[in-house]
Amino acid sequence: MKRVFLIVLDSVGIGEMPDAKTYGDEGSNTLKACYKNKNFRMPNMAKMGLFNIEGIDYSENEINPTASFARMKEVSKGKDTTTGHWEMVGINSEKPFPTYPNGFPKEVIDEFERLTGVKTLCNKPYSGTEVIKDYGRESVETGKLIVYTSADSVFQIAAHESVVPIEKLYEYCKIARKILKGNHAVGRVIARPFVGEYPNYTRTSNRHDFSLVPTKKTILDVIKENGMDVIGVGKINDIFAGVGITEVIKTQGNADGIEKTLNVMDKDFNGLGFVNLVDFDMLYGHRNDVDGYATALSYFDEKLKLITQKMRKDDVLIITADHGCDPTTSSTDHSREYTPMIVFGENIKSGVNLGTRCGFYDIGATILEYLGLENNIDGKSFLKEILKSGK
Repeated sequence: MKRVFLIVLDSVGIGEMPDAKTYGDEGSNTLKACYKNKNFRMPNMAKMGLFNIEGIDYSENEINPTASFARMKEVSKGKDTTTGHWEMVGINSEKPFPTYPNGFPKEVIDEFERLTGVKTLCNKPYSGTEVIKDYGRESVETGKLIVYTSADSVFQIAAHESVVPIEKLYEYCKIARKILKGNHAVGRVIARPFVGEYPNYTRTSNRHDFSLVPTKKTILDVIKENGMDVIGVGKINDIFAGVGITEVIKTQGNADGIEKTLNVMDKDFNGLGFVNLVDFDMLYGHRNDVDGYATALSYFDEKLKLITQKMRKDDVLIITADHGCDPTTSSTDHSREYTPMIVFGENIKSGVNLGTRCGFYDIGATILEYLGLENNIDGKSFLKEILKSGK
């Protein structure tokens, strides 16, 4: 029985990529921004080799790292959650998902209103917390849906739970998902329910993402087709529209996601435990909350001790990220950054510096090889470089 745990620290980038200027992200470095904060402590990741990764020059290297490590370069066009996760499992998105800095075109909104029978408000790029402050009262009083976007490829629908029940909001999202195809095929349609009284509205944990179906076969499909398990923890199931997932475990934030990951580690299964910890991005990166971001990183690092203690002899742990979201820049958008990768386990060599890997999909290729499955993606496995001999 072989188990791989792939944990994605959502938005924990480690420095601008060469094409960052194209995305307006020159100078972005999410990890470095948090490293400078008084709340930052990551001794366990440091011991594994986090600060030995190529390009990180603001902390002392660990003399004897306990894991292997690399800097990951994204080859896909884009800097969003869907693009990053899809690339990890074998999809190179050569065309970026569409974005709408001026709101969605009239034909899209008209068709959405026609099919739902409900009028809309806003239709602009907006902060998720600010949009309910500015439009929430009118939405509650009129029953209109708040439709907005961001710098990401998203169509977001906000409504008060007392006015639009959760299942009804999800139904509206499914309608939008059917409309948004072809040139308007956004990465995600997102339900954004909120509660409370004006002016103190708050978003709830009943968010749900309706993603595009992956455009080609991924390692998740390969693992599942071979009778093995793909356990999605957090928003993994949403990101892949349920394709290739054998078990879905929903979470409410990082703390809950870590606890549920620990529970999965107690299970007997054969295959992949795929985890997304979203708070780094959703609560802190997008809100430019560097104190909160640094605290969340420190919390994960503290819990990492429990994760490694639960690992079995043949388990492999991979920790990485999908993009950046520097909380100290003027932007609240994702940032085009390299991402870190740590590989740890009893069968994994210590201190192997894999340099800079060109393509997140090298992670997927390595997972397939470790599970004894044929590599059908573009990625190049680095397993032979890090696997202890005879394992």
